[in-house]
Amino acid sequence: MLGLALLVVCGAAKADKINEDKLTPNYAINTFVDAMTRGKLAGLNDVLDKSAEFSMLRGKTVLTFGKTEMLDFFNANKNIEQSCTTSTSVVESTANVTIVKVAMKYDDFVRNNYVTIANTGNGWKITNVYSVFR
Repeated sequence: MLGLALLVVCGAAKADKINEDKLTPNYAINTFVDAMTRGKLAGLNDVLDKSAEFSMLRGKTVLTFGKTEMLDFFNANKNIEQSCTTSTSVVESTANVTIVKVAMKYDDFVRNNYVTIANTGNGWKITNVYSVFR
């Protein structure tokens, strides 16, 4: 009985530690980059806030998508590796919000993603992604 209680307590403590690791801005941006560039979707649903918006400037038109539409897109492109060079840089960082620029350089163009990560009270989650092509 004591062994079972110890197993449950240790399992719960380990689950909290894993959860804490996944609640950081670094984990959120790394998960996003893995999904965008490598089609690796592990943890993506967890780091996207339920109200996340994805906007893309195409010419003079802004296209906007919600979390469900973007998850559908990512699932359709699962395990597809992009032929680009990717770099990240922090544009702004405060105690509650971080904006990261994710530049994806292809042969003929660059896709810059401006990713907003917010401390939602349930960990750091992606709340907005704005993509610009040049």
